[in-house]
Amino acid sequence: MAMIAPRTSRDEIDATPLAALDVSDPKHFVDGTMHAYFERLRREAPVHYCKESVFGPYWSITKYHDIMAVDANHKAFSSEPAITLLDPPSDKVLPMFIAMDQPKHDEQRKAVSPIVAPGNLANLEGLIRKRVIDIIESLPVNETFNWVERVSIELTTQMLATLFNFPFEDRRLLTHWSDVATARPVTVEQWEYRETELSKCLEYFVRLWNERVNASPTFDLVSMLAHAPATRNMPPREYLGNLILLIVGGNDTTRNSITGGLYFLNQNPCEYDKLRANPGVISNMVSEIIRYQTPLAYMRRLAQTDVVIRGQRIRAGDKVAMWYVSGNRDSDVIPDADRFWIDRPNARQHLSFGFGIHRCVGNRLGEMQIRILWEEILKRYPTVEVVGEPTRVPSSFVNGYLTLPVRISR
Repeated sequence: MAMIAPRTSRDEIDATPLAALDVSDPKHFVDGTMHAYFERLRREAPVHYCKESVFGPYWSITKYHDIMAVDANHKAFSSEPAITLLDPPSDKVLPMFIAMDQPKHDEQRKAVSPIVAPGNLANLEGLIRKRVIDIIESLPVNETFNWVERVSIELTTQMLATLFNFPFEDRRLLTHWSDVATARPVTVEQWEYRETELSKCLEYFVRLWNERVNASPTFDLVSMLAHAPATRNMPPREYLGNLILLIVGGNDTTRNSITGGLYFLNQNPCEYDKLRANPGVISNMVSEIIRYQTPLAYMRRLAQTDVVIRGQRIRAGDKVAMWYVSGNRDSDVIPDADRFWIDRPNARQHLSFGFGIHRCVGNRLGEMQIRILWEEILKRYPTVEVVGEPTRVPSSFVNGYLTLPVRISR
């Protein structure tokens, strides 16, 4: 369990020299002060250069329209070789299509996109609802439990197992590999542990690949990758990279929005009252949860040429972080952006899924899981009470939760 860090005061944040601000420091996300740092950058330095950080020097883009402009300009800002600020050793890079430029990106993305096509989502809805009901009807009553473990992780891991046609009894391996892949190794030992665990992931999925590549195509992600022309000849580490992308994409976004949504409703009891009075607002609320949470805080790009944004010259080779978590709180675009407002007009106007060619391929599936969960919760439990503060993932990339203590009363 992560320790709760001492909270930095707003006066301390405002007194820190701009040049010394490093919004990539995970402690800002652990103690929940990241929004105050980003508010200052949007106000004083919306295109900000950090010279020294654990990730090396990088630029921060923190305003909504600037983020959209960078995300859409894939010729000036490359997704290769990575989507996070961390530069792994060259022998530990995991190629994946989200960290590729066109045309390879488009070709590989197309190989898996049928899994989240509207027709298949309609086919999955009944299964998701059954699993949601099974999970929430098994929750203890009049007893404190960890919502992250019992609900958020369990629902998303079951869904991942279905998408991969992964042995259901081993589904928690998917959660483990997601957590390993998104952790930030620092020491040699941590890098070695990461490589060891991810090699187990590859070994397991190679067995599944070998079973399916020699069989007729089926409607699961492993079979799609094994049979699609753009992916069937991938080298092993590229296969692993795309697996990790699909595992993390199907896990972290939904799981942390499920937890964040319950936390925000408890922080805003008038909104919880509004939800109970009008369950028809759930679909709109889902978009507001995803905006307010922003489960992946940023994506990184690499400048391919010198570019000037708001008078700041970003040079070729510079790392650039598009802080979605900041753009989603930009009140110049989103009125009263710091307010959690479940019937917010234009709630889908958020950046949490990215923008342009790299927009999250599974966004509709994630939204559907959260929607169904809340539809079924309201039928059974008028209130799920948060009884303590969450502990947060020690990461500036995954904006998420390790624990959220809750209680359901009859």
